Amino acid sequence: MVTISVIGTGYLGATHAAGMAELGFDVIGVDTDPVKIRALAGGEVPFHEPGLPELLRRHVQTGRLRFTTSMAQAAAEADLHFVCVGTPQSLTGAADLSAVHAVIAELAPLLRRNALVVGKSTVPVGTAEQLTRRIASLIQPGIAVEVAWNPEFLREGHAVHDTLHPNRLVFGCAGPSAEWLLREVYARPIADGVPVVVTDLATAELVKVSANAFLATKISFINAMAELCEAAGADVLTLARALGHDERIGAQFLGAGLGYGGGCLPKDVRALIARADELGSGESVAFLRGVEEINQRRRDRIVAEALEVLRGGPGWRAGRVAVLGAAFKPHSDDVRDSPALEVAQRLHRAGALVTVYDPVAAVRARSVAPQLRYAANPHVACRKADVVLHLTEWPEFGSLDPVRLRAIVRNPVLIDARNTLDAARWLAAGWEFRRPGTVLPLVTQDRVAAG
Repeated sequence: MVTISVIGTGYLGATHAAGMAELGFDVIGVDTDPVKIRALAGGEVPFHEPGLPELLRRHVQTGRLRFTTSMAQAAAEADLHFVCVGTPQSLTGAADLSAVHAVIAELAPLLRRNALVVGKSTVPVGTAEQLTRRIASLIQPGIAVEVAWNPEFLREGHAVHDTLHPNRLVFGCAGPSAEWLLREVYARPIADGVPVVVTDLATAELVKVSANAFLATKISFINAMAELCEAAGADVLTLARALGHDERIGAQFLGAGLGYGGGCLPKDVRALIARADELGSGESVAFLRGVEEINQRRRDRIVAEALEVLRGGPGWRAGRVAVLGAAFKPHSDDVRDSPALEVAQRLHRAGALVTVYDPVAAVRARSVAPQLRYAANPHVACRKADVVLHLTEWPEFGSLDPVRLRAIVRNPVLIDARNTLDAARWLAAGWEFRRPGTVLPLVTQDRVAAG
């Protein structure tokens, strides 16, 4: 039986380590952070991911999953090493590969038997080839080490399912032995019918960033259509529904609203642009700059609309804003490049009193934006609010009672920046309801009469 090391135990690594243990392998998780390692070894997951704590605890208790800060232990015991360290955005927009190179520099000289090093981190095309050369210069004579690339396609909030039941597996291999070993590791999903794409290293590296760039483009496309709908008096929700029935297009990622964020799509779009520029092929992805501009405009639009509402009342510079949501998406506590948190911070800088509620991301949001106020529940957040912003589509926000909230706020105006709330319910409760992709705010008859 193959023993596996997973190097880097952040979001990707911790999930992958638990997933590999669930698939039946002995797994060693490695990280330089002793605090994180102690937490994981105690069965504690330092981030929010449904289903992961239970999976991790089960395999820690059986001894199938262990954690250590010792790279030497991983080198001595494992046959296959998954590299899952972060590749954050650098100041130039390119991916910062320092953690990846640090892993190779430490691991390679410690190897005393043949091994396979498999990259899962999202990297610029050409990285695997560089690492192959670097490993060859560092390993002991007589040791054979092959490099492969197996990109991850995890959706935050669904990462456990995506690890155990992926919709495809991509193996970037330089030779047949790497493919054979990866097929052994993923034998259970493959037996369940998961398609496998075997390709060269460069293509495998491009798959993840290309997928994310495509998804970002689709999101920005429907948000561009939302801008056009606002100008033309059309409705983007109906437009998206009609487009989604076309099998060539599909309905996923056609949700107009605040745009994309998080630790993957923004970073990967910028990294792909930067790498294309380095390769002298910047014109081929020039359209992605427009994708980013559209995405930023949606944040600008919501900030402007909230300020418009505040300026319509007295003393707007001390106006109260209730923000529902801080995470970049539901079922996650990730606030990296979160559109919701950026909007909240910008309104605070404009002089508004901003109170944020998020079911799970408040702690992380507070560490990033301590200047904002945070509430323990949505009703406290909305108390005496002059405008309520729905910025993360948590399911619980869809079940809020608009009648009860109207009695709490000072001015019943809701901006549904995610276009997922039931407008009819809020209108029936007497709210002014605004949403992206609609030419005018939707106002109840009694508010029209009162105005």
